[in-house]
Amino acid sequence: MTSEPKPPAHAPARRGEPVPAHLLDDAERMPREEVRDLQLRRLRWTLRHAYDNVELYRRKFDAAGVAPDDCRSLADLARFPFTTKADLRDTYPFGMFAVPTSDVRRIHASSGTTGRPTVVGYTERDLATWADLVARSIRAAGGRPGHKVHISYGYGLFTGGLGAHYGAERAGCTVIPASGGMTARQVQIIQDFEPDIIMVTPSYMLTLLDEFERQGVDPRSSSLKVGVFGAEPWTEEMRREIEERMDLHAVDIYGLSEVMGPGVAQECVDTKDGLHVWEDHFLPEVVDPITDEVLADGGNGELVLTSLTKEALPVVRYRTRDLTRLLPGTARPGFRRIEKITGRCDDMIILRGVNVFPTQVEEIVLRTPAVAPHFQIRLSRRGRMDHMTVRVEARAGAGPEQRDAAARAIAQGVKDGVGVSVEVEIVEPETLERSLGKLRRIKDERDS
Repeated sequence: MTSEPKPPAHAPARRGEPVPAHLLDDAERMPREEVRDLQLRRLRWTLRHAYDNVELYRRKFDAAGVAPDDCRSLADLARFPFTTKADLRDTYPFGMFAVPTSDVRRIHASSGTTGRPTVVGYTERDLATWADLVARSIRAAGGRPGHKVHISYGYGLFTGGLGAHYGAERAGCTVIPASGGMTARQVQIIQDFEPDIIMVTPSYMLTLLDEFERQGVDPRSSSLKVGVFGAEPWTEEMRREIEERMDLHAVDIYGLSEVMGPGVAQECVDTKDGLHVWEDHFLPEVVDPITDEVLADGGNGELVLTSLTKEALPVVRYRTRDLTRLLPGTARPGFRRIEKITGRCDDMIILRGVNVFPTQVEEIVLRTPAVAPHFQIRLSRRGRMDHMTVRVEARAGAGPEQRDAAARAIAQGVKDGVGVSVEVEIVEPETLERSLGKLRRIKDERDS
């Protein structure tokens, strides 16, 4: 018989400390039926708001033969068309906005496969809602007013850094805006400033742990009590390793720029059993990615999200491409949970928290002298970290100096344009593996 693992020395009880009742907001106390009634009222408003103010939605609804007033129950949402990332790209930059740009207080964007980013906007009320939901997420993760929060998500057009920042402030916490990079300095800041919480990708947390040990510092001696990890899938095995090495509670946060950013769903520290979707602001569905059929709760499929309160950029049935299933609520009984994301429906690579598409690499290869437009992305693991190697065929006659220069240019182009560091190998012409005359773009060796 195995014994229960020793609880972290300076953290709450082993299963985590529930949020005190006085810190729960009104929606978190709602019974399930009240949540559903609220969702229907807000869904009907969203459908009307989108139809009246966004040309794309008006065209899509008309083509599908549905109107906002046709939604009389939550089940009627299945009659409405999906929204995809391609819709945001096709209406670049502001065609999906449902308010005048003069009413937009902030713009975020993410990189895309075609070179055009997906652009999202927020009204003043949207920003307040976002901050409220991230604050709610931080409380659910174990954060309390007065805690110091070290944020290692990137700041800028990416929603992670600023979303976490304003949410932590709304929660009454003290923010340390470390952003990404400068790993040795981040470890020093954690030692000197003594934060209680860190918000970061799980893979970068492992990098920080390694840096602690390289500096001769025991990570378990740090002040950190809670890690809020998002922006990439991570396993229960990684949770256990981080908790054991760092002596903290590791919990999951979920969000995506097109729907809001971080804070769409959050794992509660007292249960650590999946992420509660904040259903007073988002209506989740899970559909079969092949047939588009809506699955009953518990069925595995693609997560689809509809915003219920967004003013600047409402989204109706947005296909996230993330695979999961819906489960009943536990720590927040009124809100359903999603399991940890198990993968994606498309060919996007998530490398150390950054979304990478083969076509982004292709654009860089095509503008680089001395190489042919034939490349392959090889994914492997070095230790616990995912590693990406871009293998590119040289053009005939390219000498060693030209090949070295091309490798450096491609690596720098991916770093600057995509935001990740990769290894680049220039190989001989006609040497990359092809299938039926086509180059295999991605070779995933992580499980072999």
